[in-house]
This record gives sequence, structure tokens and C-alpha cells, in this order.
Amino acid sequence: MASLVALYVTICSVLFIASKMLISFLLYKRWARKKRIIDNSLAGGKMVILGCNNNKALQSVSPKSFLGMLTGLSSKDVIGAGGYGTVYRLRVGDSCWLAVKRLNRGSAEMERGFERELEAMADIKHRNIVPLCGYYAAPHLNLLIYELMPNGSLDALLHLQQQQQQQQLGLGWERRYRIALGVARGLSYLHHDCIPAVIHRDIKSSNILLDHRMEARLSDFGLATLITKPGGSHVTTLVAGTFGYLAPEYFDTGRATTKGDVYSYGVLLLELLTGKRPTDESFLENGTRLVTWVKEATEDKRHLDRAVDQALLPLLPAHDHQLRLVFSVADKCLDSDPANRPTMAQGLAGAAACGTRQV
Repeated sequence: MASLVALYVTICSVLFIASKMLISFLLYKRWARKKRIIDNSLAGGKMVILGCNNNKALQSVSPKSFLGMLTGLSSKDVIGAGGYGTVYRLRVGDSCWLAVKRLNRGSAEMERGFERELEAMADIKHRNIVPLCGYYAAPHLNLLIYELMPNGSLDALLHLQQQQQQQQLGLGWERRYRIALGVARGLSYLHHDCIPAVIHRDIKSSNILLDHRMEARLSDFGLATLITKPGGSHVTTLVAGTFGYLAPEYFDTGRATTKGDVYSYGVLLLELLTGKRPTDESFLENGTRLVTWVKEATEDKRHLDRAVDQALLPLLPAHDHQLRLVFSVADKCLDSDPANRPTMAQGLAGAAACGTRQV
């Protein structure tokens, strides 16, 4: 009996030691893999820090340490993903939060997306555009480093949050109106104040982020185009952008202009007014679009409530006149003839003229 107990203890001890050795080996392999990734990424790469609120915290971190932080991230840290890459939430130090966009590699178009975003964002500083804090470029890796917007995207707030949560965050009409004004200011800056002018080409609610004051910030410039001549355009053989927000002439000509951004802004206004996505399933099932649905629903001007978001209906009596004015601005931005649409500066003036008290 004693010999059996001794044998059992011996086997358990051997298995315990073997398991510890296996775990140590796997941890070493994981560490070696991370080190190899970092070393490969550092080879021929450079990290550039630009001016933003978090540049002091970033400047105190070496490229190797920064990449080490990235390798420690998991799926829980992902805050966005798309065709061009994945966006992670990253904390540097005690209070510096960043959004790091890791861009996919593998095609000339993806490489061009990184270059486009850098070209468009490097010198831009505006209260309604997400600040670019820096970037990292290497043969095997491209990163764009942005200031993190703590309140997420307009899309998530409008469509994914419960109505009670929207009310807690103050997404009533006045807040929506201020977001609309912020987007208009950002676009007007890109079109009229930047040299060369910038066409965003992908204005949609998921690309409108909200800062700690719930101010709108334009983001994701992966499709952006710089226009050196007034009234210039960019021609492409591939349709790029998001269905439901694209101007009709873009499908016919492949020509991207500032008036295409104006059209997308008009769609965004309708989204804020109605609480409906342009790609809402009900539209797809009925073979219609948000734009045509709103025109049909508001054909009788006396029944604005047919189109307005149900969450806003209790506020309708107090804001009826203003809502009608914003519907009118959206209608002008959505004119089928781009020549008849306002410029973004005119669109901003029209939206600002609707007026509201401060939130």
C-alpha cells in the first residue's frame, strides 16, 4: 500500500513539474513572438508625434514601448473596425487615452488610404475634427494615433443605445442640433478654409465622433481627397463611400466633389431628425431610401410628426418651427442637381440661421 501511495505521489509530482515546464515554454513562445513582432515593426520604421492634447504623454514613450503596449491589447480593446483596419483604445500613462488605428496592408489602395489620411490630417486643427496625435510607419505596419473621443460615435448613440440612455446623455433635439452645427462647421472648414481643400467622401453617422462635451468631431479620412483647384473634383473608377449617403451623380460619373459631401450632410440631417439609418431594413424591404421616404412623409407639411423621430415627438410643440427649418436645409442639400445644392459654407449659414438656445 505504501509503495502505491509513493508511486501516486511521484506521478503527480512529475505531471506537476511537466505542466509547469509546458506553461513556461508556452509563455516564452508568446514572449518571443511579441518580441519578434516588435523587432520586425521597428525595422525601418519611424514614429512621429504631432501637436495635440496628449503629445507630452506620447513623447515620453519610446516607439518600442508603444508597440509593446499595442501587442498587449485584445479584442476587448477594439472600438471600431472596417475595410481599412482596426481601431483600438489604448491608455498611455495614468490619464492619456488614445484611439490607435492599425491599417491593413496588402494592396496599393490600402497603402493609399494611409497616405490620404496623413495628407488630409497632418496640418488640420479644428474644434470639430478629431485631432491626429501622431503616426507610426514601417514596412510591415502602419498606425494612426488619434485622441480618443469618450462618447463614441453618433451612429451608436442614435441607433444602438436605448431611449432612456439617450435621454441621460441629453440627446434631445437641442443636442442633435448642436451636433448638426458642429458637422457643418467641420465640413465648411475642410471645403473653404483648408489649402488645398479637402473632400471627405465618407460623411456618415459612424464617422461623427463625440468628445467629452458631446461636440461633434469628423473622423476617418481614409477616402479623403485634396483638391488644388476651386470647384475641382476627383474621378475614380471604383465607387467608394457608404451606400445611402452617396450623392446620385457619383454613381453615374465617379466624380467626387464638395457637393457630394453636401449631399451626405443632408442625409445626416435627416438621420438626426428621423432617428433612422439610411440603410434601415424597412427601406430596403420596400425598395425605397431615407431621402424619398422623408419627402413622401412630409409632403403634407401639416403632419411633420410622420417623419420625426419618436423620441423627439414630446418636444415637437416647442421646436416645431425649428425642425421645419432644418428639414428645409436638408432638402436643399439633397437636391438631385449638384449645381443647385448650397456650398457647405451656405449650408452652415442655413443651419445656424435655424437658431437654438445653448445646451
